[in-house]
Amino acid sequence: MVPAMNENKTPPPAAPTNPIVVIPSRLASMRLPDKPLADIHGVPMIVHVWRRAMEADAGPVIVACADFQIIDAVKDAGGDAIYTNPNHASGSDRVFEALHTVDPLKKHDCVINLQGDLPTIDPEAVKASLLPLANGDVDIATLVSPITDEAELDDPNVVKAVLSMDEGARTARALYFSRAPIPCDRDLALAMACDNKDGASLDIDPKPPKAAYRHLGLYAYRVSLLQQFVAWPQTPLEQLESLEQLRVLENGKLIAIAEAACQLPAGVDTQEDLDRLNAMSLADFQNPAK
Repeated sequence: MVPAMNENKTPPPAAPTNPIVVIPSRLASMRLPDKPLADIHGVPMIVHVWRRAMEADAGPVIVACADFQIIDAVKDAGGDAIYTNPNHASGSDRVFEALHTVDPLKKHDCVINLQGDLPTIDPEAVKASLLPLANGDVDIATLVSPITDEAELDDPNVVKAVLSMDEGARTARALYFSRAPIPCDRDLALAMACDNKDGASLDIDPKPPKAAYRHLGLYAYRVSLLQQFVAWPQTPLEQLESLEQLRVLENGKLIAIAEAACQLPAGVDTQEDLDRLNAMSLADFQNPAK
């Protein structure tokens, strides 16, 4: 359960009433060059993500672009896109610049930061990211789903979340995020180490621990927290893991986590991921949870 964090006498902020969705996007990707423009069933990936965000109907949707080619692709599909500084350290820094440009009067009290490599995201997940912000002591929220596949736990492209959640609770407090396979089941790890050392099989089932969760690249920020975020310098763990959310934790802020009620998609990080989506029928791609 997310604990109360408001230690002063001022009342906590109310639940957001005017969200906006911003999708940060850039062509520079180490693992899959020109990823936003990658063709999936005849449509650029960034356009698929924009369409899912529009279907969520959580608020207006803007694509914050580091490259004019992405702007052209989004506008050709009927979407709104703006150019941002290509040198931002993180997607959230890019989101803030876009928000400052499109909302100079600060009418929006919350921004949903949706990663541009989630072309199969369920629109309901976009809206669900707002739910923890009903707690006035929460300034940033995100979603997770349980990891059931050992390969997913070991994959550095899959971000793992360690969290503190009471049994039966709907929200939790984030303790850490990592590309490493965490949390670690000590007894299982030691047994597997002995198994490998002795060369004898102990008939071990290396399934992920029950507390293993996969993090989805989706954040709902109160604008006030986002303003603080961009003022903080990058932190050591953020740079080490290449995970921007660690900047929030390293500055002592709470990240609330909700377990998604719908299936969370894997991001598109490699050519193999892209090939898998194009190998699906169009109907299955459009409705991956069905």
